[in-house]
Amino acid sequence: MPATPLPNETALLYGDLVDLLLHAAYPGRGVSFFTRKIKGRTYWYVELAVGKGKRQAYLGSDTPALRDTIERARQRYSETADSGTERKRLVSMLVAGDANTVTAREARIFEALAQSGAFLVGGTIVGSHAFAAMGNMLGVRWDKQSTRTQDIDLADDYRIHLGLPAREVDVAAALRAADKAFFPVPALDPRQPSTAFNVKGETMRVDVLTPLVGKPPAGPIALRSLKASAEPVRFLDYLLEDTQPAAIAFGEGILMNIPSPARFALHKLVLSQRRPPAQAAKGSKDILQATSLLEVLAEQRPGDIDVALGAAESMPDRFRQQLAQGASRLPTELRALIHL
Repeated sequence: MPATPLPNETALLYGDLVDLLLHAAYPGRGVSFFTRKIKGRTYWYVELAVGKGKRQAYLGSDTPALRDTIERARQRYSETADSGTERKRLVSMLVAGDANTVTAREARIFEALAQSGAFLVGGTIVGSHAFAAMGNMLGVRWDKQSTRTQDIDLADDYRIHLGLPAREVDVAAALRAADKAFFPVPALDPRQPSTAFNVKGETMRVDVLTPLVGKPPAGPIALRSLKASAEPVRFLDYLLEDTQPAAIAFGEGILMNIPSPARFALHKLVLSQRRPPAQAAKGSKDILQATSLLEVLAEQRPGDIDVALGAAESMPDRFRQQLAQGASRLPTELRALIHL
């Protein structure tokens, strides 16, 4: 069986964790305010712990209004500390209940991205880590073969931010905060900017992606929201049109964005047909993840599949053709679900 049902209480705990994360302010852990005197004047700063590092930011000169703002922030962080204790308890219970989780190394990366605001500006996790989180969301634990990965895929749609006020997050700085050894992976064409980061000698890798719509560009696309260059990927827009919050069961919980499970499943069917022969193993994993999701959704939320299929009707002909081709590799009882 690709999926094993989690105990009912574990599934309920996951929903509680997401609710607490959505209502929590920026976690007060690692946040401190301090002053500096410069030429007889007092100035306020804030220091934040991000990953393994710390960042300092200037807040302004000392005024009653600023002191009042800082005091309100301290009060919010104090209230959030209680939430953090409860979230930590929920995470411990989730892990004990066999929920999907991540390694400590992966958690540092996700936490640094979350604290940097990468998910607040629209960043979305679209790879196997998203699939693992969907298991907790749907109350199942996947077979380890279907969740095994060495990559974190972070995506955002560059088109959404065009013409809007700048809301930027430095994803490279966030990754270095998680581990100072992170560095940009050189592109195959040395004239092109990097779209991925990793640590020398290790397999962990973070790829930055964005949709490819229209004619292929000459190289990576500048993704202003994350202050990074992104690899353009055909049909990624289908995933990013419908995202939702999800929790990582580690520490006090980490909130991120993931695609709709139903769209993720259909996109995996398409992706399985777009991979080159050298990536046949990844294509098989695509089918495995799509199969696992569709089996659970067909039982729990069949309407979600219909909605995702409705959205697929507005996609290009090539998308629908490859969706049908991918669906032909599904078990017989699931093929009937993919009606185009």
